Amino acid sequence: MVKIKICGITNKRDAIAAASLRPDMMGFVFYNGSKRYVEPRIVIDIANELPDNILKVGVFVNEKREKISEIAQDCSLDTLQFHGEESPEYCAAFSATKIGGSAFGGKGSYKTIKAFRIKDKNSLKGINDYDVDFYMLDAYSEKLKGGTGESFDWKIIESFEFLKPVILSGGLMPDNVRDAIEKLSPYGVDVSSGVEMSPGKKDIGLMKKFVENVRRA
Repeated sequence: MVKIKICGITNKRDAIAAASLRPDMMGFVFYNGSKRYVEPRIVIDIANELPDNILKVGVFVNEKREKISEIAQDCSLDTLQFHGEESPEYCAAFSATKIGGSAFGGKGSYKTIKAFRIKDKNSLKGINDYDVDFYMLDAYSEKLKGGTGESFDWKIIESFEFLKPVILSGGLMPDNVRDAIEKLSPYGVDVSSGVEMSPGKKDIGLMKKFVENVRRA
C-alpha cells in the first residue's frame, strides 16, 4: 500500500479532518518563509489530538540544529523533513538523535526525509549520497522551497536507481495521483496545495478524494 502524507497542516480543525481519513503521515511546516508556516505551540496542541499511528513530520529549511531538536521534542515529532540545502552530514546527525520514542520505527530515534527539487537530470546528482530514511522528490522553483502546486517531468526519474524509498511530491492532487502511482510506483505520496481551498486551509472533500484515489491505485 502506498503511504500517504498530508502536509501543510496549520490548524486543529484541518488536522482532525485529515486524521479521520487515516493517512500515514501528517506534515507541519516550521519554515517562516512558507505560506503554510505553523507555530510550534499550535502543533503541540494538535499533537495531543492525533492517534499514535499517524506520524508527525516536521518540515524544516536550513534551520539550526538546536532549534530543530527543541521543536521536535516540544511537538512530539516522529520524523524530520529537510527541504533546503542541507548536507548529507547535517541530515545524518539527526538520524541517531534520541527523542524518547518513535511511532515510525527505531524506538527513540528520528526518521529523516531529505527533499530534492527536481528540475532536470542534473538534479539527481548526489541524491544517493544522503543516508536518510526516505527521499522526497518535489518540483523545482526559483522562488519557493516547496508547496508550489506544480509537478515536475516524471520522465526525469523513471530510469534512476534510488537507494532509499521515494516519496513523490509536487503538484499531486486527487485527479492525477493514481496516474503518478501507476507510472512511478513510489513508496509514498505527499500532498499539500492539491487539497486546499487556500494556502494552509485544507478542503476535506479534496483530502477524502485524494486518499481514496491513492488506495484504489
